[in-house]
Amino acid sequence: MRSDIPKVLQPLAGKPLLGHVLELCAALSAQQTVVVYGHGGDTVQAAFPDPSVRWALQSQQLGTGHAVQQAMPDIDDGHRVLILCGDVPLLRPETVDRLLVKTRPDSVGVLTVDMPAPYGYGRIVRADDGTVTGIVEQKDASPAEAAITEINSGVFVVPAANLREWLSALKPQNAQGEFYLTDIVGMAVADSVSVQAVLANDPDDIMGINDRVQLAAAERVFQRRAAEQLMRAGARLADPARIDIRGQVTCGRDVFIDVNAVLAGDVHIGDRVTIGPNCVISDSAIADDSQVLSHCVVDNAQVGNACTIGPFARLRPGTELAQQAKVGNFVEIKKSQVGIGSKVNHLTYIGDATLGDNVNVGAGTITCNYDGANKHQTIIGDGAFIGSGVELVAPVEVGSGATIGAGSTLTKSAPDDKLTLERARQKTLDSWQRPEKKK
Repeated sequence: MRSDIPKVLQPLAGKPLLGHVLELCAALSAQQTVVVYGHGGDTVQAAFPDPSVRWALQSQQLGTGHAVQQAMPDIDDGHRVLILCGDVPLLRPETVDRLLVKTRPDSVGVLTVDMPAPYGYGRIVRADDGTVTGIVEQKDASPAEAAITEINSGVFVVPAANLREWLSALKPQNAQGEFYLTDIVGMAVADSVSVQAVLANDPDDIMGINDRVQLAAAERVFQRRAAEQLMRAGARLADPARIDIRGQVTCGRDVFIDVNAVLAGDVHIGDRVTIGPNCVISDSAIADDSQVLSHCVVDNAQVGNACTIGPFARLRPGTELAQQAKVGNFVEIKKSQVGIGSKVNHLTYIGDATLGDNVNVGAGTITCNYDGANKHQTIIGDGAFIGSGVELVAPVEVGSGATIGAGSTLTKSAPDDKLTLERARQKTLDSWQRPEKKK
Protein backbone atom coordinates (compact mmCIF):
# COMPACT_ATOMS: atom_id res chain seq x y z
CA MET A 1 0.00 0.00 0.00
CA ARG A 2 3.06 2.26 0.36
CA SER A 3 1.57 3.57 3.61
CA ASP A 4 2.31 3.79 7.32
CA ILE A 5 -1.30 2.69 7.91
CA PRO A 6 -1.86 -1.10 8.09
CA LYS A 7 -3.67 -2.40 5.03
CA VAL A 8 -6.83 -3.46 6.86
CA LEU A 9 -7.19 0.10 8.19
CA GLN A 10 -7.09 1.68 4.73
CA PRO A 11 -10.43 3.46 4.16
CA LEU A 12 -13.13 2.24 1.80
CA ALA A 13 -16.26 4.41 1.72
CA GLY A 14 -15.05 6.17 4.88
CA LYS A 15 -14.60 2.94 6.85
CA PRO A 16 -11.53 0.69 7.36
CA LEU A 17 -11.40 -2.43 5.20
CA LEU A 18 -11.59 -4.62 8.29
CA GLY A 19 -14.65 -2.67 9.44
CA HIS A 20 -16.56 -3.88 6.39
CA VAL A 21 -15.62 -7.48 7.17
CA LEU A 22 -16.63 -7.17 10.83
CA GLU A 23 -19.96 -5.67 9.74
CA LEU A 24 -20.47 -8.75 7.58
CA CYS A 25 -19.82 -10.98 10.61
CA ALA A 26 -22.41 -9.04 12.59
CA ALA A 27 -24.94 -9.28 9.74
CA LEU A 28 -24.46 -13.06 9.70
CA SER A 29 -25.06 -13.22 13.50
CA ALA A 30 -21.73 -14.95 14.09
CA GLN A 31 -21.61 -16.46 17.59
CA GLN A 32 -17.95 -15.57 17.90
CA THR A 33 -15.55 -13.44 15.85
CA VAL A 34 -11.78 -13.90 15.99
CA VAL A 35 -9.41 -11.57 14.14
CA VAL A 36 -5.95 -12.91 13.36
CA TYR A 37 -3.52 -10.00 13.25
CA GLY A 38 0.17 -9.41 12.67
CA HIS A 39 1.59 -6.21 11.18
CA GLY A 40 0.45 -3.07 13.00
CA GLY A 41 -1.46 -5.13 15.53
CA ASP A 42 -1.73 -2.52 18.29
CA THR A 43 -3.03 0.07 15.83
CA VAL A 44 -5.54 -2.35 14.36
CA GLN A 45 -6.87 -3.40 17.77
CA ALA A 46 -7.19 0.21 18.90
CA ALA A 47 -9.36 0.94 15.86
CA PHE A 48 -11.86 -1.75 16.89
CA PRO A 49 -12.47 -1.62 20.64
CA ASP A 50 -15.58 -3.85 20.44
CA PRO A 51 -15.13 -6.30 23.36
CA SER A 52 -17.02 -9.04 21.48
CA VAL A 53 -14.15 -9.31 18.96
CA ARG A 54 -11.35 -11.63 20.05
CA TRP A 55 -7.80 -11.16 18.78
CA ALA A 56 -5.22 -13.82 17.89
CA LEU A 57 -1.63 -12.84 17.18
CA GLN A 58 0.24 -14.35 14.22
CA SER A 59 3.75 -13.27 15.22
CA GLN A 60 5.34 -14.92 12.17
CA GLN A 61 3.66 -14.73 8.76
CA LEU A 62 3.96 -18.36 7.69
CA GLY A 63 0.93 -18.59 5.43
CA THR A 64 -2.86 -18.70 5.52
CA GLY A 65 -3.06 -22.09 7.20
CA HIS A 66 -0.71 -20.91 9.94
CA ALA A 67 -2.87 -17.80 10.40
CA VAL A 68 -6.04 -19.83 10.95
CA GLN A 69 -4.19 -22.05 13.43
CA GLN A 70 -3.73 -19.01 15.70
CA ALA A 71 -7.51 -18.60 16.00
CA MET A 72 -8.37 -22.24 16.74
CA PRO A 73 -7.68 -22.23 20.53
CA ASP A 74 -10.67 -19.92 20.93
CA ILE A 75 -13.05 -22.09 18.88
CA ASP A 76 -15.15 -24.99 20.13
CA ASP A 77 -15.05 -28.25 18.16
CA GLY A 78 -18.83 -28.26 17.81
CA HIS A 79 -18.89 -25.07 15.73
CA ARG A 80 -18.69 -24.41 12.02
CA VAL A 81 -15.85 -22.03 11.19
CA LEU A 82 -16.37 -19.39 8.53
CA ILE A 83 -13.01 -18.11 7.30
CA LEU A 84 -13.00 -14.61 5.79
CA CYS A 85 -10.22 -12.31 4.58
CA GLY A 86 -9.63 -8.93 6.23
CA ASP A 87 -8.77 -7.32 2.90
CA VAL A 88 -11.88 -8.51 1.00
CA PRO A 89 -14.40 -5.80 1.94
CA LEU A 90 -17.10 -6.15 -0.75
CA LEU A 91 -18.41 -9.59 0.23
CA ARG A 92 -22.16 -9.38 0.85
CA PRO A 93 -24.23 -11.30 3.43
CA GLU A 94 -26.45 -12.88 0.78
CA THR A 95 -23.41 -14.37 -0.95
CA VAL A 96 -22.10 -15.93 2.27
CA ASP A 97 -25.61 -17.12 3.16
CA ARG A 98 -25.66 -19.12 -0.10
CA LEU A 99 -22.36 -20.74 0.87
CA LEU A 100 -23.63 -21.63 4.35
CA VAL A 101 -26.96 -23.00 3.09
CA LYS A 102 -25.49 -25.04 0.24
CA THR A 103 -22.77 -26.58 2.43
CA ARG A 104 -23.89 -29.39 4.73
CA PRO A 105 -22.78 -28.99 8.37
CA ASP A 106 -20.45 -32.02 8.03
CA SER A 107 -18.91 -30.79 4.74
CA VAL A 108 -16.34 -28.25 3.62
CA GLY A 109 -17.60 -25.30 1.61
CA VAL A 110 -15.50 -23.00 -0.53
CA LEU A 111 -16.74 -19.89 -2.29
CA THR A 112 -15.53 -19.76 -5.89
CA VAL A 113 -15.68 -17.35 -8.81
CA ASP A 114 -15.43 -17.91 -12.53
CA MET A 115 -12.73 -15.48 -13.68
CA PRO A 116 -11.64 -15.33 -17.33
CA ALA A 117 -8.19 -13.91 -16.42
CA PRO A 118 -7.43 -15.56 -13.08
CA TYR A 119 -3.74 -14.78 -12.73
CA GLY A 120 -2.59 -14.85 -9.11
CA TYR A 121 -5.53 -16.87 -7.76
CA GLY A 122 -5.66 -20.49 -6.64
CA ARG A 123 -7.50 -22.77 -9.10
CA ILE A 124 -10.32 -25.15 -8.19
CA VAL A 125 -9.37 -28.63 -9.38
CA ARG A 126 -12.22 -31.04 -10.13
CA ALA A 127 -12.47 -34.70 -11.05
CA ASP A 128 -14.12 -35.85 -14.26
CA ASP A 129 -17.45 -36.15 -12.42
CA GLY A 130 -17.24 -32.52 -11.27
CA THR A 131 -16.39 -33.14 -7.62
CA VAL A 132 -13.76 -30.90 -6.06
CA THR A 133 -10.45 -32.67 -5.47
CA GLY A 134 -8.21 -29.77 -4.45
CA ILE A 135 -7.00 -26.21 -4.85
CA VAL A 136 -3.69 -25.42 -6.49
CA GLU A 137 -1.99 -22.04 -6.09
CA GLN A 138 -0.82 -20.06 -9.11
CA LYS A 139 2.90 -20.60 -8.43
CA ASP A 140 2.41 -24.36 -8.03
CA ALA A 141 0.04 -24.87 -10.98
CA SER A 142 0.83 -26.89 -14.07
CA PRO A 143 -0.03 -25.35 -17.46
CA ALA A 144 -3.28 -27.33 -17.53
CA GLU A 145 -4.19 -26.22 -14.01
CA ALA A 146 -3.27 -22.60 -14.77
CA ALA A 147 -5.83 -22.69 -17.62
CA ILE A 148 -8.67 -23.33 -15.12
CA THR A 149 -10.92 -20.26 -14.72
CA GLU A 150 -12.75 -21.27 -11.53
CA ILE A 151 -10.78 -19.71 -8.68
CA ASN A 152 -10.69 -19.88 -4.92
CA SER A 153 -12.01 -16.76 -3.17
CA GLY A 154 -10.31 -17.56 0.14
CA VAL A 155 -13.69 -17.91 1.87
CA PHE A 156 -14.31 -21.29 3.51
CA VAL A 157 -16.75 -22.88 5.92
CA VAL A 158 -15.37 -25.94 7.73
CA PRO A 159 -16.42 -28.09 10.72
CA ALA A 160 -14.18 -26.95 13.55
CA ALA A 161 -13.05 -30.43 14.68
CA ASN A 162 -11.98 -31.39 11.15
CA LEU A 163 -10.29 -28.04 10.63
CA ARG A 164 -8.22 -28.40 13.78
CA GLU A 165 -7.04 -31.86 12.70
CA TRP A 166 -6.18 -30.82 9.14
CA LEU A 167 -4.37 -27.64 10.19
CA SER A 168 -2.11 -29.63 12.50
CA ALA A 169 -1.15 -31.85 9.54
CA LEU A 170 -0.22 -29.01 7.14
CA LYS A 171 3.30 -29.04 5.70
CA PRO A 172 5.05 -26.18 3.81
CA GLN A 173 5.65 -28.27 0.69
CA ASN A 174 5.15 -25.58 -1.95
CA ALA A 175 6.97 -22.88 -3.87
CA GLN A 176 6.34 -20.33 -1.11
CA GLY A 177 7.46 -22.54 1.77
CA GLU A 178 4.23 -21.64 3.60
CA PHE A 179 1.39 -23.49 5.33
CA TYR A 180 -1.44 -23.18 2.79
CA LEU A 181 -5.01 -23.20 4.09
CA THR A 182 -6.09 -24.48 0.68
CA ASP A 183 -4.37 -27.81 1.37
CA ILE A 184 -7.22 -28.73 3.71
CA VAL A 185 -9.39 -29.36 0.64
CA GLY A 186 -7.18 -32.26 -0.49
CA MET A 187 -7.14 -33.55 3.10
CA ALA A 188 -10.93 -33.45 3.24
CA VAL A 189 -11.15 -35.44 0.01
CA ALA A 190 -8.65 -37.98 1.38
CA ASP A 191 -10.80 -38.32 4.52
CA SER A 192 -13.97 -38.77 2.40
CA VAL A 193 -15.40 -35.47 3.61
CA SER A 194 -17.50 -33.82 0.92
CA VAL A 195 -16.28 -30.48 -0.49
CA GLN A 196 -18.91 -28.10 -1.89
CA ALA A 197 -17.75 -25.38 -4.28
CA VAL A 198 -20.36 -22.61 -4.36
CA LEU A 199 -20.05 -20.13 -7.22
CA ALA A 200 -20.49 -16.44 -6.30
CA ASN A 201 -22.88 -14.59 -8.60
CA ASP A 202 -20.78 -11.41 -8.65
CA PRO A 203 -16.97 -11.59 -9.01
CA ASP A 204 -16.71 -8.19 -7.32
CA ASP A 205 -17.76 -9.85 -4.07
CA ILE A 206 -14.34 -11.40 -3.63
CA MET A 207 -12.23 -8.47 -4.84
CA GLY A 208 -9.08 -8.35 -2.71
CA ILE A 209 -7.09 -5.22 -1.92
CA ASN A 210 -3.31 -5.30 -2.33
CA ASP A 211 -2.50 -1.80 -3.58
CA ARG A 212 -4.05 1.62 -3.98
CA VAL A 213 -5.18 0.90 -7.54
CA GLN A 214 -7.27 -2.03 -6.32
CA LEU A 215 -8.53 0.08 -3.41
CA ALA A 216 -9.78 2.72 -5.86
CA ALA A 217 -11.45 0.04 -7.99
CA ALA A 218 -13.19 -1.37 -4.90
CA GLU A 219 -14.38 2.13 -3.97
CA ARG A 220 -16.09 2.46 -7.35
CA VAL A 221 -17.81 -0.92 -6.92
CA PHE A 222 -19.01 0.02 -3.44
CA GLN A 223 -20.32 3.39 -4.62
CA ARG A 224 -22.10 1.86 -7.62
CA ARG A 225 -23.84 -0.67 -5.37
CA ALA A 226 -24.80 2.01 -2.83
CA ALA A 227 -26.14 4.31 -5.55
CA GLU A 228 -28.23 1.49 -7.00
CA GLN A 229 -29.66 0.74 -3.55
CA LEU A 230 -30.67 4.40 -3.13
CA MET A 231 -32.31 4.48 -6.55
CA ARG A 232 -34.28 1.33 -5.77
CA ALA A 233 -35.46 3.00 -2.55
CA GLY A 234 -36.91 5.95 -4.46
CA ALA A 235 -34.10 8.42 -5.13
CA ARG A 236 -33.31 9.94 -8.50
CA LEU A 237 -29.61 10.64 -8.88
CA ALA A 238 -28.43 13.20 -11.40
CA ASP A 239 -25.41 10.97 -12.04
CA PRO A 240 -25.02 7.69 -10.10
CA ALA A 241 -21.27 7.82 -10.76
CA ARG A 242 -20.94 11.16 -8.94
CA ILE A 243 -22.22 10.47 -5.46
CA ASP A 244 -20.22 9.22 -2.46
CA ILE A 245 -21.96 7.22 0.25
CA ARG A 246 -19.91 6.61 3.38
CA GLY A 247 -22.33 5.14 5.86
CA GLN A 248 -25.91 3.98 6.26
CA VAL A 249 -28.22 6.09 4.13
CA THR A 250 -31.99 5.67 3.90
CA CYS A 251 -34.34 7.72 1.79
CA GLY A 252 -38.01 8.13 0.99
CA ARG A 253 -39.81 8.47 -2.31
CA ASP A 254 -39.18 11.00 -5.06
CA VAL A 255 -35.89 12.21 -3.61
CA PHE A 256 -33.53 14.03 -5.97
CA ILE A 257 -29.78 14.17 -5.33
CA ASP A 258 -27.61 16.27 -7.62
CA VAL A 259 -23.97 15.60 -8.50
CA ASN A 260 -21.03 15.38 -6.08
CA ALA A 261 -23.09 14.90 -2.93
CA VAL A 262 -21.28 13.18 -0.05
CA LEU A 263 -23.49 11.30 2.43
CA ALA A 264 -21.61 10.05 5.50
CA GLY A 265 -22.57 8.23 8.69
CA ASP A 266 -26.24 7.67 9.49
CA VAL A 267 -28.29 9.82 7.12
CA HIS A 268 -32.06 9.74 6.68
CA ILE A 269 -33.66 11.61 3.81
CA GLY A 270 -37.45 11.97 3.77
CA ASP A 271 -39.91 12.01 0.88
CA ARG A 272 -39.55 14.61 -1.90
CA VAL A 273 -36.30 16.03 -0.51
CA THR A 274 -33.99 17.79 -2.95
CA ILE A 275 -30.24 17.91 -2.38
CA GLY A 276 -28.28 20.26 -4.60
CA PRO A 277 -24.80 19.77 -6.04
CA ASN A 278 -21.63 19.62 -3.94
CA CYS A 279 -23.34 19.11 -0.58
CA VAL A 280 -21.91 17.16 2.38
CA ILE A 281 -24.46 15.63 4.73
CA SER A 282 -23.35 13.53 7.69
CA ASP A 283 -25.20 11.89 10.59
CA SER A 284 -28.31 13.98 9.96
CA ALA A 285 -32.01 13.63 9.20
CA ILE A 286 -33.78 15.75 6.61
CA ALA A 287 -37.57 15.54 6.75
CA ASP A 288 -40.11 15.53 3.92
CA ASP A 289 -40.25 18.30 1.29
CA SER A 290 -37.09 20.07 2.40
CA GLN A 291 -34.51 21.54 0.04
CA VAL A 292 -30.76 21.63 0.55
CA LEU A 293 -29.36 23.95 -2.09
CA SER A 294 -25.86 23.77 -3.51
CA HIS A 295 -22.60 23.74 -1.52
CA CYS A 296 -24.09 23.14 1.93
CA VAL A 297 -22.63 21.22 4.88
CA VAL A 298 -25.12 19.55 7.23
CA ASP A 299 -23.43 17.78 10.15
CA ASN A 300 -25.26 16.10 13.05
CA ALA A 301 -28.36 18.21 12.46
CA GLN A 302 -32.11 17.64 12.40
CA VAL A 303 -34.04 19.35 9.62
CA GLY A 304 -37.84 19.52 9.77
CA ASN A 305 -40.45 19.39 7.03
CA ALA A 306 -40.40 21.88 4.14
CA CYS A 307 -37.22 23.68 5.22
CA THR A 308 -34.89 25.47 2.83
CA ILE A 309 -31.13 25.47 3.41
CA GLY A 310 -28.45 27.30 1.45
CA PRO A 311 -26.79 27.78 -0.85
CA PHE A 312 -23.43 27.85 0.98
CA ALA A 313 -24.92 27.23 4.42
CA ARG A 314 -23.40 25.23 7.27
CA LEU A 315 -25.40 23.43 9.94
CA ARG A 316 -23.09 22.24 12.70
CA PRO A 317 -23.76 19.60 15.39
CA GLY A 318 -26.77 20.21 17.58
CA THR A 319 -28.72 22.27 15.03
CA GLU A 320 -32.46 21.65 14.91
CA LEU A 321 -34.69 23.31 12.34
CA ALA A 322 -38.44 23.19 12.84
CA GLN A 323 -40.75 22.94 9.83
CA GLN A 324 -40.62 25.66 7.17
CA ALA A 325 -37.49 27.23 8.63
CA LYS A 326 -35.11 28.92 6.20
CA VAL A 327 -31.33 29.13 6.44
CA GLY A 328 -29.76 31.13 3.65
CA ASN A 329 -26.43 31.71 2.00
CA PHE A 330 -23.25 31.97 4.10
CA VAL A 331 -25.12 31.25 7.33
CA GLU A 332 -23.61 29.07 10.06
CA ILE A 333 -25.72 27.59 12.85
CA LYS A 334 -24.35 25.60 15.78
CA LYS A 335 -26.13 23.88 18.68
CA SER A 336 -29.28 25.94 18.21
CA GLN A 337 -32.99 25.49 17.69
CA VAL A 338 -34.74 27.46 14.96
CA GLY A 339 -38.53 27.63 15.29
CA ILE A 340 -41.36 27.12 12.81
CA GLY A 341 -41.18 29.44 9.84
CA SER A 342 -38.17 31.36 11.16
CA LYS A 343 -35.65 32.82 8.72
CA VAL A 344 -31.89 33.27 9.00
CA ASN A 345 -31.13 34.22 5.44
CA HIS A 346 -27.80 36.01 4.97
CA LEU A 347 -24.22 36.10 6.27
CA THR A 348 -25.09 35.25 9.85
CA TYR A 349 -23.77 33.15 12.74
CA ILE A 350 -26.17 31.62 15.26
CA GLY A 351 -24.61 29.60 18.10
CA ASP A 352 -26.00 28.26 21.39
CA ALA A 353 -29.33 29.93 20.70
CA THR A 354 -33.04 29.21 20.76
CA LEU A 355 -35.15 31.00 18.18
CA GLY A 356 -38.92 30.92 18.47
CA ASP A 357 -41.43 30.71 15.65
CA ASN A 358 -41.57 33.24 12.81
CA VAL A 359 -38.37 35.02 13.80
CA ASN A 360 -36.54 37.04 11.15
CA VAL A 361 -32.79 37.49 11.56
CA GLY A 362 -31.19 40.14 9.36
CA ALA A 363 -27.97 39.93 7.39
CA GLY A 364 -24.64 40.06 9.21
CA THR A 365 -26.07 39.25 12.64
CA ILE A 366 -24.05 37.21 15.12
CA THR A 367 -24.68 35.69 18.50
CA CYS A 368 -21.61 36.40 20.63
CA ASN A 369 -21.87 33.14 22.55
CA TYR A 370 -18.26 32.63 23.72
CA ASP A 371 -16.51 34.83 26.27
CA GLY A 372 -13.16 33.10 25.91
CA ALA A 373 -13.88 30.52 28.59
CA ASN A 374 -17.57 29.58 28.54
CA LYS A 375 -20.49 29.39 26.11
CA HIS A 376 -23.67 31.34 26.83
CA GLN A 377 -27.24 31.17 25.57
CA THR A 378 -29.24 33.58 23.42
CA ILE A 379 -33.02 33.29 23.47
CA ILE A 380 -35.18 35.00 20.84
CA GLY A 381 -38.94 34.96 21.29
CA ASP A 382 -41.67 34.28 18.73
CA GLY A 383 -42.15 36.87 16.04
CA ALA A 384 -39.02 38.86 16.87
CA PHE A 385 -37.31 40.88 14.13
CA ILE A 386 -33.53 41.22 14.33
CA GLY A 387 -32.15 43.96 12.08
CA SER A 388 -29.00 43.67 9.97
CA GLY A 389 -25.54 43.82 11.55
CA VAL A 390 -26.74 43.11 15.09
CA GLU A 391 -24.49 41.63 17.77
CA LEU A 392 -26.33 39.68 20.47
CA VAL A 393 -23.90 39.38 23.38
CA ALA A 394 -24.93 36.30 25.35
CA PRO A 395 -26.36 35.61 27.78
CA VAL A 396 -29.19 37.72 26.44
CA GLU A 397 -32.90 37.39 25.70
CA VAL A 398 -34.99 39.07 23.02
CA GLY A 399 -38.68 39.17 23.83
CA SER A 400 -41.55 38.00 21.65
CA GLY A 401 -42.49 40.50 18.97
CA ALA A 402 -39.43 42.63 19.76
CA THR A 403 -37.57 44.56 17.06
CA ILE A 404 -33.83 45.13 17.29
CA GLY A 405 -32.61 48.02 15.16
CA ALA A 406 -29.89 47.44 12.60
CA GLY A 407 -26.31 47.89 13.83
CA SER A 408 -27.17 47.42 17.50
CA THR A 409 -24.98 45.63 20.02
CA LEU A 410 -27.33 44.08 22.56
CA THR A 411 -25.92 43.34 26.01
CA LYS A 412 -29.19 43.44 27.97
CA SER A 413 -32.51 41.75 27.40
CA ALA A 414 -34.96 43.44 25.02
CA PRO A 415 -38.64 43.57 26.06
CA ASP A 416 -41.58 42.15 24.15
CA ASP A 417 -43.15 44.15 21.31
CA LYS A 418 -40.73 47.09 21.59
CA LEU A 419 -38.06 48.60 19.34
CA THR A 420 -34.65 48.40 20.98
CA LEU A 421 -31.68 50.35 19.56
CA GLU A 422 -28.06 50.68 20.57
CA ARG A 423 -26.07 53.01 18.32
CA ALA A 424 -23.34 55.63 18.67
CA ARG A 425 -24.40 59.14 17.60
CA GLN A 426 -23.43 59.83 13.98
CA LYS A 427 -21.07 62.77 13.48
CA THR A 428 -19.61 64.60 10.48
CA LEU A 429 -16.30 66.46 10.98
CA ASP A 430 -16.05 69.31 8.48
CA SER A 431 -12.39 70.00 9.22
CA TRP A 432 -11.19 66.43 8.58
CA GLN A 433 -8.88 65.80 5.63
CA ARG A 434 -8.00 62.43 4.14
CA PRO A 435 -4.30 61.56 4.63
CA GLU A 436 -2.11 61.63 1.53
CA LYS A 437 0.77 59.34 0.64
CA LYS A 438 4.21 60.78 1.23
CA LYS A 439 6.04 61.44 -2.03
